[in-house]
Amino acid sequence: MKKIAVFGLVCFLVLPLSIHAQTPQDVVYAAKFVCGAISDNSGPLRPGYYDTSISILNKKGYPVEFLWIATINDGPTSNAILRTLEPEKSTGMTCKDIKDIFAIDRNELAEGFVVIRIPVASLKGLGNEQILPESQEAANALEVQVFYTANALPTLPHKVAEEKITFYIIQDSSGKIPKEMHRKVLDVTISSTFGEISNTEDKIKSLLAQKYDLDKNDLGKITVRIKDVSIGVGTLLDDHAISLHVVKPFLS
Repeated sequence: MKKIAVFGLVCFLVLPLSIHAQTPQDVVYAAKFVCGAISDNSGPLRPGYYDTSISILNKKGYPVEFLWIATINDGPTSNAILRTLEPEKSTGMTCKDIKDIFAIDRNELAEGFVVIRIPVASLKGLGNEQILPESQEAANALEVQVFYTANALPTLPHKVAEEKITFYIIQDSSGKIPKEMHRKVLDVTISSTFGEISNTEDKIKSLLAQKYDLDKNDLGKITVRIKDVSIGVGTLLDDHAISLHVVKPFLS
């Protein structure tokens, strides 16, 4: 009688554990995204333009179904979108895709997550019963990578022109420009625009007006002479950063 009781107790403990071990679990990826612009120092990121690209690869020899949901930090969550990815094919989503769903302006900052879920049970109908109920096999079905870019400049790298202007201040009846600068060789370097026709003397007077608080009447009392103008062409540096993150799956 004692042996039978012990045997019954052992069966009672082992049976629930066996059922739990065979319960299929969905495979989930959580990909962080940052989209849009930050124009001040309020944080948490430095001022700049941020973009995110999420890429998904089916590494298996059979189609894989997955759901993806986007959620904005402290904001709305999208409806689930069902996708079927063919064998060894890839797809992806970008900030544009995410912002289109939520009708967010292109430059508005949006942070959150894209949750990619593989419903393991759904694979039964695809002739892949051999991988069930082993969620570990399904965990290796997709490769999810996130590519982040950040640019602190409002435009892409491009050529810029600079003018170095050498000049004299011949006369100043306003009395606002220090006398030690009169009839001395002076120079200044300013940005220039390709194909633009401009008056170099007016450019110098405009700079003098900003520096010495000259009004229109004061400028009429100043005489300048341009000695030389030289042009330099360079490339605007790109304050650009990129990073790649491989998203690890977990069971849910």
